[in-house]
Amino acid sequence: MSRSVIPFGPQHPVLPEPLHLKLVMEDEKIVEAIPAIGYVHRGLEKLTEVKEYTQNVFVVERICGICSFMHAMAYCQGIESLMEIQIPDRARYLRVIWAELHRIHSHLLWLGLLADAFGFESLFMQVWRNREKVMDIMEETAGSRVIISTNAIGGTRRDISKDMLLKIRVIVDEIKEDMKQLEPVFFNDYTVKHRLVGVGVLTSEDAYSLGAVGPMARASGISQDLRTTGYAAYGELDFEPVVEKDGDSYARTMVRLKEVYQSVSLIKQAIANIPEGEISVPVKGNPNGEVIARVEQPRGEVLYYLKGNGTKNLERLRVRTPTFANIPTLLKMLPGSQLADVPVLILTIDPCISCTER
Repeated sequence: MSRSVIPFGPQHPVLPEPLHLKLVMEDEKIVEAIPAIGYVHRGLEKLTEVKEYTQNVFVVERICGICSFMHAMAYCQGIESLMEIQIPDRARYLRVIWAELHRIHSHLLWLGLLADAFGFESLFMQVWRNREKVMDIMEETAGSRVIISTNAIGGTRRDISKDMLLKIRVIVDEIKEDMKQLEPVFFNDYTVKHRLVGVGVLTSEDAYSLGAVGPMARASGISQDLRTTGYAAYGELDFEPVVEKDGDSYARTMVRLKEVYQSVSLIKQAIANIPEGEISVPVKGNPNGEVIARVEQPRGEVLYYLKGNGTKNLERLRVRTPTFANIPTLLKMLPGSQLADVPVLILTIDPCISCTER
C-alpha cells in the first residue's frame, strides 16, 4: 500500500495553537506522526537572565496568557523558597482564588474549542459566554482580563474586597449551574460520543511510561495532581483529584468539565476561609542557590528550575511545561487513527505551543 506524507499545521482552521506535525498516511489511516518543534520560539528563558529577578515575574507570565497566573505563581514560589520568604496567609488564599479562576477559564476555553472542532457552534458560544464571566471577574479584581499580574515575590500585588469575594461566589455558582445545563450535550449527545468515545485511547501504562501530566494522566486512571502537595493554601482545602479510567477523548472531556466544578468548590472554600491581614511582605536581598518549583496548571504540572548567584540577575531559569510532557502521548495516540480524528485528538491534549517553545 502506498504511503503519503501530509503536513498538518502550524496554520489550520481547527488548531488554536501552531503545532506542526507530519502525518504519514496509508489511505485515510495514520501510521506515524512526526512533530516539528520550535515554530514560535521567543527566547524568553534567555531574557530572564538579563532582567532583574523581580522583573521576571512579568516575563514568565508572558510564556502563556491562559495559564499566566500559574507561571508567575510557580516562579514566585521558587524565589520565595530560595530566599526563605514566608508569605502572608491571606496572600496564599488569594493565589488559590485567582489560580482556580484561571483554571476555569482555561477549561471553558478548551471545551468551547472542542465543541467548535466537531461543528457545534451554538455549544461553543454558550460555553464561551460562561468564560466571559470569569474574564469579567479578573478585569474587576486586577484591571486585566488575561494576564492579570497580581502575583509578586512575597505575596500578591492586589487584594480582593469582601464585597467582591461575595460577588465572585455568586458568579462561580452561576457558571456551575449553566455548565450543568450544557453537560448532557458533552456527555450524552450521540454525535459527540461518536467523535470522542474510544478515540485516542491512552492506557494507564502508556500514560505513566510516557510521563503524561494533568487531565491527560488523570483521564487514564493516574491520580496525580500537584495541588495535593499543599502549596499556597491547597493543603487547607478539601478536594480529591478528578480521575477517569477509560483514557479516551471522552474521558479527557469528562475530567476537564468536572474540574470546572471542582474549581468552583475550591474558590468557594477559599472565600469562606480567607483570613484578614496583609497581602505581602518586604523582600530584601538577592536569591542565591538553586531550587525546583512545581504547580498544577490547567494542562498539568509545570516545573521551574531557578538558579541564583547572589546578584539581582538569575544565572539560569528553565521551564518544563505540561504540553511538552504531553506531546509524546499525542504521538502515541495518532498512529492507527483516521485523518478526520486528528483535529480532535490534538485538541484533547489541550496544546499550548507558545508555552512549550517559549
